[in-house]
Amino acid sequence: MVIIWSIKQKGGKTERRSQVVFKQNSQRARIRYSVETRVGRVRVFIYLKALPLFFFSHKAEREQEDNKHSEMEQTFIMIKPDGVQRGLVGEIISRFEKKGFYLKGLKLINVERSFAEKHYADLSAKPFFNGLVEYIISGPVIAMVWQGKNVVITGRKIIGATNPAESAPGTIRGDFAIDIGRNVIHGSDSVESARKEIALWFPECPFNWQSCLHPWIYE
Repeated sequence: MVIIWSIKQKGGKTERRSQVVFKQNSQRARIRYSVETRVGRVRVFIYLKALPLFFFSHKAEREQEDNKHSEMEQTFIMIKPDGVQRGLVGEIISRFEKKGFYLKGLKLINVERSFAEKHYADLSAKPFFNGLVEYIISGPVIAMVWQGKNVVITGRKIIGATNPAESAPGTIRGDFAIDIGRNVIHGSDSVESARKEIALWFPECPFNWQSCLHPWIYE
């Protein structure tokens, strides 16, 4: 990197000019700065050779880091009353943790009818809506927020199909559920749905932290 700094006097006028030229192949920069003063004609040259372009490389590193964080998603997962009653909480949490996702929020809650109706508002016209609400308010549930790369779609794969009979072995519903009305767990079906459900169940915002295992999971 070469910096050229010139100071000179010309007809009692004052003028400022600056120019930056980058030479990508040589990894150098040439900066010219000139100013007219009333003290006399002076020209100063400062040469800094082979100076790393620290600020520009640091900016690129920050942008790359921001892109990595932007790939992270959050999803809402709820262990339904049958999953809680059957003692499957630890097993379900373990599967998400072992995959490499981060737990960002968790609460044990008895759901009120009005809240359940709000959660399932998009299904209010379905004939099974009332039975679904009764099911959710029949006992405590575990509400959770999980974070990770592609966590919404991957979370759905971990959970399995809505109908346990169609869920592959190895999925939560495939391993622990038989009837569709007792399918153990709920998971957001899109990033947008996840945002709405997290805002509803965690108005205080999920906890912000990062595991020390992060560099062993993500590149």
